[in-house]
Amino acid sequence: MTSETPQPPPGRTSYADRRKQRLDALAAASADEEGGVSLILSAWRRLRRNPVFLVGLAITVTFVVLAIIAPWLAPYDPAARPLLDDIRPQSNPVPGPEPGHPLGGDDKGRDLLSRLLVGSQQTLMVGVLATLFGLLGGVTLGTIAGAFAGWTDSLVMRIVDVMLSIPSLLLAFTIAALASSPSQWTLIIAIATVQVPIFARLLRGSMLGQRASDHVLAARSLGVKPHAIVFRHMLPNALGPVIVQATLVLAVAIIDAAALSFLGLGNPDDRRPEWGQMLGAAQPYLGQEPHLAFYPAACIIVVALGFTLMGESLREALDPKTRR
Repeated sequence: MTSETPQPPPGRTSYADRRKQRLDALAAASADEEGGVSLILSAWRRLRRNPVFLVGLAITVTFVVLAIIAPWLAPYDPAARPLLDDIRPQSNPVPGPEPGHPLGGDDKGRDLLSRLLVGSQQTLMVGVLATLFGLLGGVTLGTIAGAFAGWTDSLVMRIVDVMLSIPSLLLAFTIAALASSPSQWTLIIAIATVQVPIFARLLRGSMLGQRASDHVLAARSLGVKPHAIVFRHMLPNALGPVIVQATLVLAVAIIDAAALSFLGLGNPDDRRPEWGQMLGAAQPYLGQEPHLAFYPAACIIVVALGFTLMGESLREALDPKTRR
């Protein structure tokens, strides 16, 4: 006795055929919708619908534009003292708002709005240069650790572990304090040094993941030279998370720069204002004139928030585990 698979009546399709047709239709619709787009374009399609990213992008773009055009936008030279005659040591040590000076002046008669605008340029320069130098150092160490195994990887990562074991602000403070005279470059070097282990560890992890990938194994089996595998196959595919992290680290760099300037380890020349420096100068008047500290502190908080919102949204858009 033989068993036969029941066949559907003529003119009707089986359940398996209908299921296959439905899956094929869904696959075709998905292909038409995505159109084989790249990872960057796919991430941008999600980011432009993300209000958190748009808010962070708006804050960041506004800050960068204001920092670039600040010397032309500021109504007065930040070192000029147009409100000097309004200072009365006993009754009016800090000039208040008046026509032509919407935010008033500081204790030396300088226009506060002009100093805030020009200070944004100094803050942006310190944050960007410190992040770029930290990124360069971290990429160098991460590439060495991720491309080579054995004692080279162990040596580099032990150095990174030692740097990470020290609180970042304390390490930056120590490096800046070792300089013979404080300046803007001591801030940049100190903050960049703190950021190196962050980028190095992240890139090293990405590089190790790339070492076991199919395209790297295929390149090795074809006899591609090791340095070509590292710089053409492993490193370009491992840089994505590092670039996203740089956006987040930039916000931390701005806060650290302000903290070191507040402690007196930044540029001592107050004719070139910086937001952290302005915070330190406002400390003696914090009880009577809190607006001297409020305005630069608010600028630091808003700008750091903008970079953080943009970086977190970018990381979620590029991470396959958190895509929505």
